[in-house]
Amino acid sequence: MTSKSFEFNASNLEAWQKAAVKSAPGGDVNALNWKTPDGIVVKPLYTAEDTANLPYANTLPGFEPFLRGPQATMYAVRPWTIRQYAGFSTAEESNAFYRKALAAGGQGVSVAFDLATHRGYDSDHPRVTGDVGKAGVAIDSVEDMKILFDKIPLDKVSVSMTMNGAVLPVLAGYVVAAEEQGVSQDKLSGTIQNDILKEFMVRNTYIYPPEPSMKIIGDIIEYTAKNMPKFNSISISGYHMQEAGANQALEMAFTLADGKEYVKTAIAKGMDVDEFAGRLSFFWAVGMNFYLEIAKMRAARLLWCRIMKGFDAKNPKSLMLRTHSQTSGWSLTEQDPYNNVVRTTIEAMAAVFGGTQSLHTNSFDEAIALPTEFSSRIARNTQLIIQEETHITNVIDPWAGSYMMESLTQEMADKAWAIIEEVEAMGGMTKAVGSGWAKLKIEAAAAEKQARIDSGKDVIVGVNKYKLAKEDPIETLSIDNVRVRDGQIERLAKIRASRDSAKVQAALDALSAAADSGQGNLLDLSIQAVRLRATVGEISDALEKAFGRHRADTQKVTGVYAAAYDDGDNVGDTMEYWNALKADIAAFADAQGRRPRVMISKLGQDGHDRGAKVVATAFADLGYDVDMGPLFQTPEECARQAIENDVHAVGVSTLAAGHKTLVPAIIAELKKQGADDIIVFVGGVIPRQDYDMLYEAGVKGIYGPGTPIPVSAKDVLEQIKKALA
Repeated sequence: MTSKSFEFNASNLEAWQKAAVKSAPGGDVNALNWKTPDGIVVKPLYTAEDTANLPYANTLPGFEPFLRGPQATMYAVRPWTIRQYAGFSTAEESNAFYRKALAAGGQGVSVAFDLATHRGYDSDHPRVTGDVGKAGVAIDSVEDMKILFDKIPLDKVSVSMTMNGAVLPVLAGYVVAAEEQGVSQDKLSGTIQNDILKEFMVRNTYIYPPEPSMKIIGDIIEYTAKNMPKFNSISISGYHMQEAGANQALEMAFTLADGKEYVKTAIAKGMDVDEFAGRLSFFWAVGMNFYLEIAKMRAARLLWCRIMKGFDAKNPKSLMLRTHSQTSGWSLTEQDPYNNVVRTTIEAMAAVFGGTQSLHTNSFDEAIALPTEFSSRIARNTQLIIQEETHITNVIDPWAGSYMMESLTQEMADKAWAIIEEVEAMGGMTKAVGSGWAKLKIEAAAAEKQARIDSGKDVIVGVNKYKLAKEDPIETLSIDNVRVRDGQIERLAKIRASRDSAKVQAALDALSAAADSGQGNLLDLSIQAVRLRATVGEISDALEKAFGRHRADTQKVTGVYAAAYDDGDNVGDTMEYWNALKADIAAFADAQGRRPRVMISKLGQDGHDRGAKVVATAFADLGYDVDMGPLFQTPEECARQAIENDVHAVGVSTLAAGHKTLVPAIIAELKKQGADDIIVFVGGVIPRQDYDMLYEAGVKGIYGPGTPIPVSAKDVLEQIKKALA
């Protein structure tokens, strides 16, 4: 038999189609197609025909358009950097974790800050009583930063900091801590996220409005280009977009459009594009859509090269998209949590096959609480095993030439480019964000995804299929928020008592004046203030005097969640359950003269509102009247709004471990204001061992990750009926 017998031709394809018809559902080969959330149709079979006319299928790594990787030899010479993203309550505890991780094979430090720090509040501020040290490390001053990096040589270890809102005092604190360690600015390597546009879309840890926030970004790009040549001045992040619900095409398009906006901002300051573009980096989420994630990362490099050529960049480093990646936190499940080890491994392999430059793997217990040392070690070892045992690193871009992958890469690029052009037609990403359009696109995608899971169309093993009859508890990490806050307040008092207050005030006044006039570099002035021991909160307040503090409009999408139930393609009895619940809610409205009314709230400084928005959308589609509380409410403010709006129930969405403080506080506040007939329910990331405490505090329903929203909606309705009886 000769090789000619196996050559692809139309006759062979026709023969395959006939053979496939025999086993395809209903004899329809098209029934084997998979339509992705991005609207791309993935076929079961790809052939040479699919790649025959692709313009970039035969390019090389390290050369334009960098589709196959930014470096010529990729992992064959230097594997990706293994990072461990973490921050635990105090600087002392976080420092101990980093040093252990570095000794055990970690190759860089990635810092997670607590929400009080993100939002520019010192730990003694009354608005952050439940947030200090809960979802990351509390940093109030350079003294905390010095402890955080104690015995970590900052001229040798690269540091990545996820910080956007309070980016000026935090980056200044890092610079000054390094100086006092004996490391000059030009020796520092790493990345500051400094990506504010995505905060207005998804993560919401902003402080100032969009326009002054863009001024801050421009100043940081300018300062680091001149003084910190090894440091990446911005990490343009799609990660939080996907975590908030964006599909891969939306994540890629919005992230690249953000990057384009930041380049425009730097050029507007008079900088040459090649002066700074080589230090821009990106940050992707890598979820469970294995093929799409690989294609996304390849396509993103292609499109970024195209975008930068549009700015007339000449240096090849300006055209390269370099990226950090992190496995999905949203894909992790509370139910049957050891399955998450497998999910993280699959996602890590997609990141590697896609050509990431550094990677953080999430721990299996992060759907429940902060990771333990045990779970963090498994997450880190996942990367070490891929690097050291599999030989995956020996081949550069192993998917090159794949009929499917090359075709899918081009389709992802085309889909994302169409969205980028839509953004440009609006006047750029700042305007698209300011209008609320971008945020609503992501929220609609999130609602649609949740409905597909709740209705059983998308399978999550251990959650809506193959469920365990009994869940065994696992050990989780708990943070004593009161202890941490007391310690931070004590340290703040010592700093304020020992510094030269007049010099500090003069430095803060200079910051306010520069922010007001637009003259001077705000990072330079922040570094000067930090050297004098100005705190994170004081620097943030000085800027707020000129810029103001941003208040977001609260919007919600409607109809998207219900559409997944109304399209006639449901699994099992979910449609029957949905319709019966809608009838129950309608009957309640008839009997009471009004519909059941709930207020969905976020308390404290946790801005992650995917869950809150999806729940609000689903409850409204079922027939509830739904109010959305503004972000960052105190329990007192939440109780007041609930009473004014005459709601039957308050639903608190929690992700950042503040539930033990904030939920009892809202219940006490409702009672104090004479409204203890308003029931309180809670959803989000809550360890099982905390349930009894919350029930004892007066919570009527707790709905952890994986709870189908119709199930929680029915339970809330029953609790409202009991309260009215």
